[in-house]
Amino acid sequence: MQIAPEIDRLLGIEAYATQTSGIGGRIRGTAKDFQVEEILADGSKAQVAPPEKEPQALGSSLEQQRHLLCVLAKQNWDTFIVTKNVANQFGIGQNSIQIAGIKDAKAVTAQYVTIENLTMEDTVKVNVKGVQIRPVGYLRYPLSVFYLLGNNFKINITNITQDPDIVNTQINQVIDKITEIGGIPNYYGHQRFGTTRPITHYVGKAILEGNFEEAVMLFLAKPSSDEHEESRRARAELQQTSDFKMALEHYPKQLRYERLMLNYLNEKPGEYIKAFNALPLKLQVLFVQAYQSYLFNRFLSERIKADLPLNRAEIGDFVVGVERTGLPMVNMPQIVTAQNQTNANEALKTCRMRLALPIVGFKQKLSNGIMGELEQRVLQQENVDVNSFRVTANPRLGNRGSLRTALTPVKDFKLLNTSKNIDELTVSITFTLLRGCYATVLLREIIKPKNLITAGF
Repeated sequence: MQIAPEIDRLLGIEAYATQTSGIGGRIRGTAKDFQVEEILADGSKAQVAPPEKEPQALGSSLEQQRHLLCVLAKQNWDTFIVTKNVANQFGIGQNSIQIAGIKDAKAVTAQYVTIENLTMEDTVKVNVKGVQIRPVGYLRYPLSVFYLLGNNFKINITNITQDPDIVNTQINQVIDKITEIGGIPNYYGHQRFGTTRPITHYVGKAILEGNFEEAVMLFLAKPSSDEHEESRRARAELQQTSDFKMALEHYPKQLRYERLMLNYLNEKPGEYIKAFNALPLKLQVLFVQAYQSYLFNRFLSERIKADLPLNRAEIGDFVVGVERTGLPMVNMPQIVTAQNQTNANEALKTCRMRLALPIVGFKQKLSNGIMGELEQRVLQQENVDVNSFRVTANPRLGNRGSLRTALTPVKDFKLLNTSKNIDELTVSITFTLLRGCYATVLLREIIKPKNLITAGF
């Protein structure tokens, strides 16, 4: 079995679905090597390159209503930071801008947003480098994840040193295997945790344990050898001194969220719970969600390592139906029993159902049977109680839990071209994934990176 690199294992990603040696190479040599275009439930796609006329989406109209639907195209921008900057230019609160999904920062991306009480003419006010706001029409309601179907990716894998025929063969072998089993393992990808400084799930666990001081200091002051030297030095200094005033003088300006928290703690030292409220709520909840994601990744890894199938159900497993769009209906699960196992596996075989694993929360039950035993063992190793997901110190951060499919399909995969520059190849591929699924999970199967940092993950 292929051994996952250390950073993968820190994120709970401990296994591969395929056993090819990998083509090597790098993603995100530049932002343009990683392009993401959002697809809505009605089939509308936000395009990076502006079309002659933006197609109507979600039944939007030109008659002015409360929410203006726009395409937000950006390059090298964090989603939360760019919406904050755009909101500032409009003179509105950040909560007036609603999104369906978070997009990669080091990438060129296009997605839909709704902006409250804005006109199409107002969009010309935006002047942010690397950002376009293109109006589509008006809606009566704000955008939410409910309207998101998935994302189309166009990826350049550069710096490949293998022979083109070998590269093409290995890619085809990976895709054939993924097609055979019905998709890729539905791991939460690296950007959920941070690759250069993968600490968000540790922060989330500290929150669940009620230790907000530890959570704050992990977020602010745990350095990583892979981050920028200036940032690493500033974090190490704060870790040693706990001097928030001095940290404000030394923390780089680009560490915006850290500086928000430092400003609060400089004024009110020791108020660690309230210090988290200095951050946008959407960011705060991501910490607990990151720990949930880590636990899910561990569950999925344990199932693969135990040689339990991802496309066939054992007694005690959860299975969920699939909508016509391909989205799983995780709110309507079934538990597999001896009486319904045959029917469940027939539905899994024909893709009418999918196997699902728990996203741990205070309401979500664990699996039964063999999978339930694996999940219980992980929770014991982590020393975590499901009731801690209520987060009594700050209930807004609590989470009920849910289910997530063990596999997710890869749609419309195409190997676009292979080009050679001296001794190195660049491979261009495109594919579509459902919402909440990560391109890097497929890319790690193709590349099998030994060092995720140098490979651009």
